[in-house]
Amino acid sequence: MAHSTPAKTRTAEPAQPTSMMSVIAPAVGWLIPGAGHIIQKRWIRGLLLLASIGSLFVLGLLMQGHIYKANGGDILDILGFIGDLGAGGLYITTLTMNWGQGAIAFAVADYGTKFMIVAGLLNFIAVADAYHIAIGKKP
Repeated sequence: MAHSTPAKTRTAEPAQPTSMMSVIAPAVGWLIPGAGHIIQKRWIRGLLLLASIGSLFVLGLLMQGHIYKANGGDILDILGFIGDLGAGGLYITTLTMNWGQGAIAFAVADYGTKFMIVAGLLNFIAVADAYHIAIGKKP
């Protein structure tokens, strides 16, 4: 006679209620780099993010880097747009003021373009970090 053990059933963990901070912190952090941490009283981290992301983006503009717009063309243009979009309010301001629209004529401008893309990608990481802090996954 075969001995059988009862199958273990997994109990579903109760869904955590979504706090307002888990929605507000990432949104504000995307719009203003570092602000998602600042509103959660992570002052030093928030100010460091604001300074580093802001500096990268502004230096990229000062080097006459190119800002990408939404288009369905070349895959590299799409990836550049996603990177730039990550900078949030900096990207919106740049588009509004019509900055970063020139052609890349020399090597420094190409570096500037990369600086702005990296600033946006770093801000995406900061937004994810602010979200994890807000939901209590990260102390």
